[in-house]
Amino acid sequence: MELQQMRYVVAVAETGTFTRAAERCMVVQSALSHQIARLERELGARLFDRTSRRVRLTPAGEAFLPAARLSLDAAERAKAEVAAVSGEVRGQIAIGAIPTVTAVDLPGVLERFHARHPLVRIGLRSGASEELVERVRLGTLDVAFLGIPVGAHPKDVRGRELARGELVAVVAPGHALAGQDHVNLRDLADEPFVDFPPGSAARAQSDEAFTAAGVRREVGFEISTVDFMARLIQRGLGIGLMPASFVSELSGLAVLQIRDAPTRMEHLVWSRFPPSPALAAFLAELGVSPTGGE
Repeated sequence: MELQQMRYVVAVAETGTFTRAAERCMVVQSALSHQIARLERELGARLFDRTSRRVRLTPAGEAFLPAARLSLDAAERAKAEVAAVSGEVRGQIAIGAIPTVTAVDLPGVLERFHARHPLVRIGLRSGASEELVERVRLGTLDVAFLGIPVGAHPKDVRGRELARGELVAVVAPGHALAGQDHVNLRDLADEPFVDFPPGSAARAQSDEAFTAAGVRREVGFEISTVDFMARLIQRGLGIGLMPASFVSELSGLAVLQIRDAPTRMEHLVWSRFPPSPALAAFLAELGVSPTGGE
């Protein structure tokens, strides 16, 4: 079994076709198909079900894929460790971030990090906090920037609090509350809300605050991106709660300070496993010790 064969299997699984996988791997399709067929003979099982229209992983392929990815990652890690001995940081780092991260200037951090370590390949994924934590646990992300309720402690990862800040209410410019500087959560109880899905860290911040205030509210629209939330609010379809540090990046919304506002904590998490040279360098860029945190 060869690493190149594993790369071909991963490429087919991710692209869904042998043609695109061959293009990604920069080989002719016949060579890629031959190597996968050779691997299947060695394993004694088919990894893909092939039809004229699509390619699917078989149960054996589903079992093989995670191990193949781990093997490829281990090979990359080995090369990076050898390079680090001579002071050269290389390899790859997968970063996750919520769309509303403001505790750090992430584009600025990435620019400085790339200038210092140009041989490190950087991948950036945006998502919800709970999804990003799970990906760090599983090892598909190296580090993630979260927004979670104060007092929350993501499990099975290392972490460090970055900042705390209050949420504010955002409404359409023509809304009846738009002219007010401050409101209470009770003043918002009769308004339809645009919010994130139940179970998400972003939704929990608001739900817990309204529960603590003894106020019930109606969530009319459940969305997954802050951009779409802002567009629905601009149309007057509801109001929302957003981090005060983030709303300055949005236009076309009226902002109301909340006297009994929910508080959000921005948090950094990374794996409990020993860091790769690339991850250690990125954490150092943030002023974080890889062995520190919670």
